[in-house]
Amino acid sequence: MTVKERSTTQPLSLPAELILMLLNEENGYFHQVPGWNLNCAVIGAVFAELSLLSRIDTDMESLFLVDPTETGDPALDPILQEIASEPVQRNAQYWIERLASRAESVIDLTLDRLVNLKILDCHDGGFYTLARTGWQTELYSNSIEDTAGEFIKLRIMRYIFTDAIPNPRDIIIICLVNTCDVFRFIFQLDDESEERIESICQMDLIGRSIAAAVVHNQAGPLLQRSHLTKQIPTVPLRQLLLNPHVRDGNIPALFADLTQEYGPVFEIRPPFAQPLTCLAGPQVNHWAHRHGRMYLRSGDYFADFEKVYGAHGVLPSMDGTDHFRLRKAMGPAYSRGRLAGQMDQVFHQARKYMANWTVGDSYAAKRMCRRMINSQISPLSVSVDSQDIIDDLMTYKERALNTHIVKILPKFLLNTPGMKRRAKAVDTLLERVQSIHTPAQRAGCPRNLADDWLSLHASDPQLVPESNLRFALSAALIASVYLGDALSFAVYAMASQPALCERIRREADALFDNGDPDGEAFTPSAIDVTHRFLMECLRMYPIVPMSLRNVMNACLVEGYEIPVGTRVAIAQTAPHYMDDVFPDPFTFDIDRYRPPRNEHRSPGYAPYGLGTHTCLGSRWMELQLAVNVLMIAHYFTLEVFPANYKLRFDPLPSMKPSKKLKFHVAEQRRELPA
Repeated sequence: MTVKERSTTQPLSLPAELILMLLNEENGYFHQVPGWNLNCAVIGAVFAELSLLSRIDTDMESLFLVDPTETGDPALDPILQEIASEPVQRNAQYWIERLASRAESVIDLTLDRLVNLKILDCHDGGFYTLARTGWQTELYSNSIEDTAGEFIKLRIMRYIFTDAIPNPRDIIIICLVNTCDVFRFIFQLDDESEERIESICQMDLIGRSIAAAVVHNQAGPLLQRSHLTKQIPTVPLRQLLLNPHVRDGNIPALFADLTQEYGPVFEIRPPFAQPLTCLAGPQVNHWAHRHGRMYLRSGDYFADFEKVYGAHGVLPSMDGTDHFRLRKAMGPAYSRGRLAGQMDQVFHQARKYMANWTVGDSYAAKRMCRRMINSQISPLSVSVDSQDIIDDLMTYKERALNTHIVKILPKFLLNTPGMKRRAKAVDTLLERVQSIHTPAQRAGCPRNLADDWLSLHASDPQLVPESNLRFALSAALIASVYLGDALSFAVYAMASQPALCERIRREADALFDNGDPDGEAFTPSAIDVTHRFLMECLRMYPIVPMSLRNVMNACLVEGYEIPVGTRVAIAQTAPHYMDDVFPDPFTFDIDRYRPPRNEHRSPGYAPYGLGTHTCLGSRWMELQLAVNVLMIAHYFTLEVFPANYKLRFDPLPSMKPSKKLKFHVAEQRRELPA
């Protein structure tokens, strides 16, 4: 049976139907149900499903085992096994309190199953939308060319707004959704319909008993959490400063060491600064990716930084519905397909830049790679040449980040005469972009990032106000910092490992020897070595090693309670240097990413961030990095200079090689086409 056939014939479990009812397509996740309340409702749905499957029975007073036989559903069976292992009979309220911490696992498994069945589409950043499909269930003997979620909501709506008598499953769904208090967001309710919901919730004993147990546990979440929590350890400042990775600037390796010693949650208390609660490890990554949106937000720590650009509510600072809307609207502009369609420009600009390299000369790695990337990104994304101002744009943004995000510099250092002069480069860029992005001048030109931002501003000025364009358009070029630094690490890895460079060169020569390939030529098989090489570069040298967030709803992470208002650092790349995730982590090994090892297929591999703020342009970045590495290998032989250089990192505000690293042009292998 095909996936599509399974998706259209199998009735869904109650946890699956509850999740589809709660899915809010405007923000790509659930309606805003408090985390503990959602957990209680999900476990209640599991109990109801087990009861309908005759594995347990429950009433207002007790819950007892009927049949311990596994159901075959990985979301249900661990719960059933735990109930079966308990020698004393308990009631539903006890079990919901005890098992609520398992709900996130149930949600994860259920979401994965709905994606596999083609009922949900999963988007970058862990967002979900309903997939359009012919939907039919054996249970209801009905079909509709629509989505599963809409089919379920139509069923429930019929019972709420008519006198139709619901079956037991739908009564339970109505009971559970009602405990989450989100019917008012799903349907337009009046007094009569609210009374109808309350009436339906009294129709079935199982639904009544489980809903009552859920509501009771929802009433006191702090009490339920408190006995589970552990004391968060504090890292002594002296021990932190003596770690060898502080000296070499390797932030991921530092946090890997701290995590192995102190556990997945620990606190750092720097002098004269707010304490920082640090979260690290593969399980933390999984939690942050799937559930962080319920508890964490980025707007608080980003607010002062965006004010520097006169902006408010830009993409990195947004959370919730507007953030999801903006990502969906701008997704095509940052896509691999957009870049692949303009590969001739990438080749032209890369060769034009490399034409300035002289055999025998050495160039500072950071500046060389940043400017090489900007020579491509600037015409591709905003159709202007910005090489004369890019250094000012980069310097200004890095100072602003160190002042307002990392908070290692006093604010007055952003207002020095030099910084004020560099700030004018932002206005210069905006004037250049706006002067050529008129309908007449853009007629017949390939659509670019500036077109998308300006068009979205024109169509939805509240989502993208004019005041945000300074940030949005300059940020497009500041991507040259991150992509350029990633390229400098990749060139270092290639130049310092000649045997690996030769393998990359063979792929480059195969692609370019017979003329320029198109964007579709960079297939997984054509650039297998290069792709795995870049994956290993991003593991060992991640550009953004951690993410800062503020806690908006108190949460439990690996048994530690983190209160509202806490400033947290999610060290998502710490697992890159953990032996149990990546064996022998300090060894550069591109075979990690081949079967059967596939070490990257774990939440421990996170070079592009986690959750809703996962890098929107990650696929673009992968292709542009690959093309540049291949072209450099095809035309030149570069060497590390000085020859005895030992890689050290400049980690703030993002990871980059130290200033001492240079690349020596040892050989030009072939002429650059004019």
